[in-house]
Amino acid sequence: MQTIAWDIDDVLIDLMRSWLEAFWLPSHPDCSLRYEEISENPPHRLLGVSLDEYLASLDAFRLSGAAEQLPPIPEVLAWFRQYGEHSRHIALTTTPLRSAPVSAAWVTYHLGRWIRSFNLVPSKREGERVPVYDQSKVDFLRWWGKADIFVDDRAANVKAVEAFGIRGILMPQPWNQSSLTITETLECLARLVQ
Repeated sequence: MQTIAWDIDDVLIDLMRSWLEAFWLPSHPDCSLRYEEISENPPHRLLGVSLDEYLASLDAFRLSGAAEQLPPIPEVLAWFRQYGEHSRHIALTTTPLRSAPVSAAWVTYHLGRWIRSFNLVPSKREGERVPVYDQSKVDFLRWWGKADIFVDDRAANVKAVEAFGIRGILMPQPWNQSSLTITETLECLARLVQ
């Protein structure tokens, strides 16, 4: 049985779109950026703000209670219902330590039937000092040594895991220029686990 490592934000949950539309735009009426126009992640340059300001806003959204109310991406939930039992699954995220409990609870509540392990590479934030075991998800997967497939929305992460033998699946998002739809991507993943 293969093991799939899933990124959470923008792979299992539509975090960026929800944050932009429900949190950022209402408090920044002069901003005209549409989700489909987010050509880079993080999008602070496109928003005309500093990286710290963007991260503070995203973290506030995560901790506001709004993020934990979001449903899984519908196509992803349908995939788990049809194919989830054919593989083992872990969650692997980079989020600040202070918002990790929200992410872990979200995964357990919505996808705990299939995803039984929550793993974290803490994102650096001002005022948070934690031991550094891994610099990235790639470092974690290299240390852990059990993943067969890795699903992420960042092309650089997918390319890096493929360099040491893990099959990478790029979840389509405006910032990664994937040529596939979410449905087509998940169909590819289904073929790998059947």
